[in-house]
Amino acid sequence: MNTRLEIVALRRGGWFSRRDAISAGYSDADLRQRVASGRWVRLARGAYADTPADAMPAWERAAWIHVRTARAVYHRLHGRAVVSHQSALFLHGVRVSELDLRRVHVTRRNGPGRSGSALCQHASVPPVEQVTDVDGVQTTTVARAVVESVCAVSYPIAVSVVDQALRLRITTTEQLSTALGLFPRRPGIRTATAAVQFGDGRAESVGESQLRVLLADLGFPTVLPQAEIRDTSGRFVARVDFLLEQFGVVVEFDGAVKYGDGGPNALFAEKVREDRLRDLGYQVVRVTRADLTTPVPLALRIRRAITRAQGSSVAGYVTGGAL
Repeated sequence: MNTRLEIVALRRGGWFSRRDAISAGYSDADLRQRVASGRWVRLARGAYADTPADAMPAWERAAWIHVRTARAVYHRLHGRAVVSHQSALFLHGVRVSELDLRRVHVTRRNGPGRSGSALCQHASVPPVEQVTDVDGVQTTTVARAVVESVCAVSYPIAVSVVDQALRLRITTTEQLSTALGLFPRRPGIRTATAAVQFGDGRAESVGESQLRVLLADLGFPTVLPQAEIRDTSGRFVARVDFLLEQFGVVVEFDGAVKYGDGGPNALFAEKVREDRLRDLGYQVVRVTRADLTTPVPLALRIRRAITRAQGSSVAGYVTGGAL
């Protein structure tokens, strides 16, 4: 991509049109050749972008392409619609890989909805009265986008979306509750309502959100997310993913992945950290993504940890993690 087109693409948010490419000195034959060779990717009719890096994971690549496609589609519609649903959420920085990104979602300002294989245009029901601007692209409010998105997914995924939106501070529980009232008879609104009520912005990943849902489903008492544990002198020991405070059991999600990229030093530091937690009387249970699909063995492991913890006293004190 030459400098002239690169500047245009940067200004547009990572994409460029056929007209932009022609103005920058490329021909239609150049466009076809670069798409065929994989150097550029066709986003939508008349819209293109540089191909993302090969090393990018598949779901990140899908998100990368979806965001740029949503921007291009909004530009093509010339203000007749605003970006909505999960497309709006991804523009605002939400990254939940389980959301369906096969189509860009927009809500029309007027007229009936219509759907195609690449674009879903929703009717404005109820009317879109408030919009949010993301670098020149208008979207529905984040709260409305959250509610409309999670009405169509399972409860664990819905909680993941709510948690992440709260974590990013792009909406509030109060705004989400107000948005729920816009769709009293929308299919899936009960799932959305339950997810908003259960939402907690202290969850730092989709996996943590889904683990929190699973622990509740397994009947464990409410866990304390991102708890800070200190020793008897007040010295910081660790911030843990979840704490079953009344039992003295720490539940850590996906620790092998979380610390594995740091090499031997990170692994050693994590071992020291766990030793200090155990010295204070805590039992530590590590959970991976695979454990989320086998809840019964996981429940047994946690209950065994609770039994072990009952034979020891916990020293130090705990403070809850703040948003």
